[in-house]
Amino acid sequence: MAVDNMERGTMKMPRPSEDAKAAFTRLVPDEPAITLKPMFGQLSAFVNGNMFCGIFGDELVVRLPEAERAAVKKQGGRDFEPVAGHKMGGYVMVPGDWRATPAPALALIKRSLALTRAMPAKAAKKKATAKKR
Repeated sequence: MAVDNMERGTMKMPRPSEDAKAAFTRLVPDEPAITLKPMFGQLSAFVNGNMFCGIFGDELVVRLPEAERAAVKKQGGRDFEPVAGHKMGGYVMVPGDWRATPAPALALIKRSLALTRAMPAKAAKKKATAKKR
């Protein structure tokens, strides 16, 4: 019987280059409501606790409405699947080298930010407490 990579613990997540992390950080608007933090071992941007964009390896991922995701896919983008076969709804991977031509990527990031900012804020998760014996 075949065992997939996730079951054996050998799934490899792509690692972003320092260049991709720096370029992404420059594109994300610098404002108090936005935080940068790791997601899937990558760097992602959040507003009100909701992720609106990030990098996956050296690729850019943004949250967009269905019609806009479809338009990005027509240009060569694809669904965001951090694990093969497990699409993350609402997100699309931006085609091409977003670092070489940052203006279109910046426009997508700003659109993603506006969309996500309008969503209800995510409640902070309660910290796990130690069990008493």
